[in-house]
Amino acid sequence: MRLNAEFTTEPFIGEGEPPEHARAALRAAEEAGLSVDFGPLGTGVSGEDDALLPALGRIVSAAFAHGATRVTLQVEPAEQAPSSEDGRRSGA
Repeated sequence: MRLNAEFTTEPFIGEGEPPEHARAALRAAEEAGLSVDFGPLGTGVSGEDDALLPALGRIVSAAFAHGATRVTLQVEPAEQAPSSEDGRRSGA
């Protein structure tokens, strides 16, 4: 099953280079081979569950090892294509 996750590391620093804890989490996600969307307020990752779920532990560990004081994480199944023109999703 394909999953999407989004995580935010704190403390948040609004100006300049991203903090080391954010960059370390990003590196862990990239090293896991996940699709990554690094943004100023959070990082989105996606991949198959057998790759993404174990990588989340490494991402969180990397963030804390490099100074994060909090990591907020959300995980959900990836969007599925609509099953019909009425917009209902397959399996709904």
